[in-house]
Amino acid sequence: MGDKPAHVQELAGGPGSRGSSWPGWRGRTREWELVAGLFRAARVGRGGVLLVEGRSGVGKSRMLDVAADAAARWGFRVARGCADELTQLVPLAPLTSALGGSDYPFATGGNVCLPGAADQRLLLLEHLRDPLETLVAHGPVLLTLDDVQWADPMTLLALRSLTRDLASSPLIWMLARTSGGDAARLDRLFHLLEQDGARRIRLEALDGEAVAQVVTDVLGAVPEPDVLALATMANANPFLLVDLLEKLKSEGGFKIVDGRARVVSAQLLPRAQAVTRERLGELSERTRHLLQVAAILGRSFPVRDLAEMLGESTGDLLPMLEEATSAGIVESAGHDLVFRHDLLWEAVTGTLSAAVRRALHIEAGEMLLRRGGSAVPAAAHLIRGACRGDASALLGLDRAAREVLRSSPQTAADLSKRALELTDSTDPEWVDRAATAVDALTAIGRLSEAADLARPALGRAPPMAARRLRCALAYILLLSGRPADAVSEAESLLNQQDISDELRGVAEWTVFWGLISLNDLRRGQQRAESVLADRARHSDVAVVGALLMLSRHAMVDGRVADSFAHVNEALRIAGSGSVEAIQRPYARLLLSLNFRCMCQFEAADMAIQAAQGEIETLGVTVLAAQPALFRARVKLATGRFDDAAAEAHAAMTIADDMGTQGFVRVGLSILAYIAVRRGDIDDAVRQVERYLAEPGAPGMLFGSAWERWVEAVVAEARGDRERAMELLAPIYTDMERQRWALITAPLAAAWMTRLALAASNRPYARTIVETAEHLAGKNPDYPIFAAAAAHARGLLCEDPAALAFAAANHPQPWERASAAEDLGALLAATADPSTRELAVDSLDQALDGYQRVGALRDAARVRARLRASGVRRRHWAQPERPAFGWDSLTETERTVAELIARGLTNRQAAARMFLSPHTVSTHLRRIFAKLDIASRAELARIFAEKCPGLLGDA
Repeated sequence: MGDKPAHVQELAGGPGSRGSSWPGWRGRTREWELVAGLFRAARVGRGGVLLVEGRSGVGKSRMLDVAADAAARWGFRVARGCADELTQLVPLAPLTSALGGSDYPFATGGNVCLPGAADQRLLLLEHLRDPLETLVAHGPVLLTLDDVQWADPMTLLALRSLTRDLASSPLIWMLARTSGGDAARLDRLFHLLEQDGARRIRLEALDGEAVAQVVTDVLGAVPEPDVLALATMANANPFLLVDLLEKLKSEGGFKIVDGRARVVSAQLLPRAQAVTRERLGELSERTRHLLQVAAILGRSFPVRDLAEMLGESTGDLLPMLEEATSAGIVESAGHDLVFRHDLLWEAVTGTLSAAVRRALHIEAGEMLLRRGGSAVPAAAHLIRGACRGDASALLGLDRAAREVLRSSPQTAADLSKRALELTDSTDPEWVDRAATAVDALTAIGRLSEAADLARPALGRAPPMAARRLRCALAYILLLSGRPADAVSEAESLLNQQDISDELRGVAEWTVFWGLISLNDLRRGQQRAESVLADRARHSDVAVVGALLMLSRHAMVDGRVADSFAHVNEALRIAGSGSVEAIQRPYARLLLSLNFRCMCQFEAADMAIQAAQGEIETLGVTVLAAQPALFRARVKLATGRFDDAAAEAHAAMTIADDMGTQGFVRVGLSILAYIAVRRGDIDDAVRQVERYLAEPGAPGMLFGSAWERWVEAVVAEARGDRERAMELLAPIYTDMERQRWALITAPLAAAWMTRLALAASNRPYARTIVETAEHLAGKNPDYPIFAAAAAHARGLLCEDPAALAFAAANHPQPWERASAAEDLGALLAATADPSTRELAVDSLDQALDGYQRVGALRDAARVRARLRASGVRRRHWAQPERPAFGWDSLTETERTVAELIARGLTNRQAAARMFLSPHTVSTHLRRIFAKLDIASRAELARIFAEKCPGLLGDA
């Protein structure tokens, strides 16, 4: 290996190291250079991801072996895990084993088909993040996962989340795969990881030069052409090549003269083709039988399970196990034994007929079920061996699906759907299996599939099960953006006799939220007042739904104080723990919305933080993306466009990860609005086009009015004023929609007034001003309304005093700048020369305000207005921020830098700053790039140099 660069020799070689002693790594210099580069980066604090793909299982596995040995020599902590075809139903099995975890503590499904039953995925990710952060806090870590083609869905989700969140930590991930498993899902994960900067290695077949190097290493001589021809029988597979050469060498198949090797006899060719089969054929009959049963248990297998399957003691198996080990078929791997290579495992299983394999899998599954404990390991066998109508096997699959329903709903969906396929249509268990599948499909966002299964199940279910299914269907329709259908299903359930209090409460809550989504507030108000008038007959769930409905109605009616009172009472009841988990975060999110609309931003942040805690603790995964979306709107309102964009991206990533794609559209609308403000109209159009192509969930995020308004903003920015007016016509003409739009988007009053005036539609402009002034008059304790109304009135009436009031008092920075611009434009248009100086001052105020928040398009427009007045201003009123170095950091980035320098984790820093952990990770990556550093330690050093007093106070 002396031809390798020095750092590659250090990584893969060295006297006695596995890398140098195993010849199959000849010809892999490029791959080892990648690994060595990651190792060097991790030693100074930077993480990375390496994706290893190989046609041959041994290629990737050997690479992980050598990398782990080298990492240990370099002072890394090493954690290793491996997925297996027969453990891919166990949530997080590869990662928990790598981190030294015990058997997974499954939780049962609870109330199937009830909205709000806890989904543990968010908590499980947190439980994994903690030990990883502890590991990397003490130095660089290498974490390898082999055979990820067999990884369970929760492991793939964890890899997507944790590699991103821990990217700024000295953690190297090496993920290795071959073919098999859920290729589409794994392909998508690898693609996303590559987009985030992961490097991919494809271990192709060895080329001719590499084959010659391997032969030379094994035989200790230069191969003659006949030896190279013999080597082609291994199909350039390193494992087969080395295995073939070593076997034929031990049998005297080569003659070495003057440092050159040739084949003793041409008759060795057929031997070369059959070498793997011969390895098995040379074993005793009892050992072959033992290996066949062992292969059913998986590539790795506990000796205890093998003994029980064979009905013998472990001691009785020792002679056969020793023979299999001596023959190089199996080897020790921790507490288990493992087939040395996939090819050997496949060769053994290939000696069994399909019927025998199925029967052995059933025996293995029944053995594990008899042992007690989790049914999931048994299900891995049962799903391969069960036949249609096999009652015992189907009950085992049912148990396993219920166990993983809250920890890995994707796995539960796979199990329950397979069980349904094997269930006779007349089997009374069919409905319960369908209900489990409906619940699991709902949790992972496959809503249309869940609805399509729930409907036929309704017709076959007994009364009690039918009611639960109808309740579940109503919730599915609500999540699918079909609130009218959801209300219809829920009311149908409420019209039935003898439904339980639990179901009645959830159905009533669904009706209320559906009516909120439909903006059918009058009907909702009547229903809510009826519930509250007779609270004793209604559950707390229904009461909370009624209060949230009245809160929304009061806000749209302009009674802000009443809205706060209703939502706070809902929170008090929800906090008692007597309502379903799904209702509690909704109340907190509605409270945060009220605070944001009133420009009480700190209170809004605190409410969002509390909602996020409830979502994670209660397992309301369907709402997982909402905190980041709500934060994005708060950051927009405060003029922090970078943070708003980061939160929108974080929300879309979470929604995509958790299967709630319907909420991606809100994030896209936020990005579209930011793009308009920054002057990138093409990007804004792209975001709107993506938004329109996404499935919607109207009302779930109070986003429908906002999204329509953003579409109009983009249309107006493109010069399509008619399209903007068409989009906003329902708001101009419907008082309830109008009040809601002006409350949830305080800048809408002035913008819509300006748009209507530009379209020569003064009646539309007048109705906006009247509504804005109505809201201001009803809510004197909330100054945002007075500022917004003054701005709109100033535009309609060309009133400089009103515009000046808005420019001085609006609590949102972009809106203050907008009012100042409108004032400057109005003053500049007058014939009075004495107003010229006032006009320039107002335009300067607007320019400064726009530039501070990064509204480049608006700033350019104001500069044009100033030039028309004979005044030229630079593009920036202050020196432009450099691209790199300490001075390039934004205010948010400096705050992140300080908290990380103080030793806080990303999650702790996020809580301090009211940001998403994903957003902190994004900022930290940007900080590292701008400062050209690779570790938190370097960041702490730089921060100490730049701000010594701050760290000194820590």
